[in-house]
Amino acid sequence: QLQLVESGGGLVQPGGSLRLSCAASGFRLDSYLVSWFRQVPGKEREGISCISRSGDNTNYADSVKGRFTISRDNAKNTVYLQMNSLKPEDTAVYYCAGRSGRRWFGDCASIPGYDYWGQGTQVTVSS
Repeated sequence: QLQLVESGGGLVQPGGSLRLSCAASGFRLDSYLVSWFRQVPGKEREGISCISRSGDNTNYADSVKGRFTISRDNAKNTVYLQMNSLKPEDTAVYYCAGRSGRRWFGDCASIPGYDYWGQGTQVTVSS
């Protein structure tokens, strides 16, 4: 079955850290650029970071810049999102998505669509 699977979410105190993983099953993730999104019920989905196929190019939303780091290990078929200095407003369901192709769009908002989406992992930042 071809799918992306997120993991690593959970409950963390403000100021804490979590690392999310996005693992591909049934296909090679190194052929895909990957983005991370998050969504709070009742609000629009927010794109927060993306990474090129090689990992040489990354981009971040202003809301997470300097606190979150996206990376990938193509040998493990996995993309990561390291989240530091977490705030209550980071509470959301986090999703990863993959788009095939060689093109790097320059910024995450310019990516027109995705081939695969994960099911999401809940991140809750609360004391």
